Amino acid sequence: MQTYEVRVIGRVESVLRDRASAPKQGRDGAPDAWVEFDAGYEVGLRDLAVGTEVLLLTWFDRADREVLSTRPRDDPANPETGVFSTRSPDRPNPIGLHRVRVLDRDGLRVLVGPLEALDGTPVVDVKPVLGPAER
Repeated sequence: MQTYEVRVIGRVESVLRDRASAPKQGRDGAPDAWVEFDAGYEVGLRDLAVGTEVLLLTWFDRADREVLSTRPRDDPANPETGVFSTRSPDRPNPIGLHRVRVLDRDGLRVLVGPLEALDGTPVVDVKPVLGPAER
């Protein structure tokens, strides 16, 4: 099995401390949160403007990487579903994908929201939201 290196570029600073208190999705009442980026990535942040919508990619470091199926939203009424058809954080490569808006900037700290990631969650990338997908 091949492996690849992923570099942590920052960490989430959130009031969410444990999975039980975190909403399943940002739209489910998640709070705004700061992302503290490492100093080595300052140049990469320079054009990240307040008001911009971005995709924040995180690494769910507390995920169970052995899980291959789940009941969506942890609801026993939902049928068991393969993780690749869900947004479960428990999966072989626990990459979090969060569509958020940049709300404020303070040096290497960027306020985004809403964000359902837990405090201390590693951030691995930021990408701009583009228009509709082309066919």
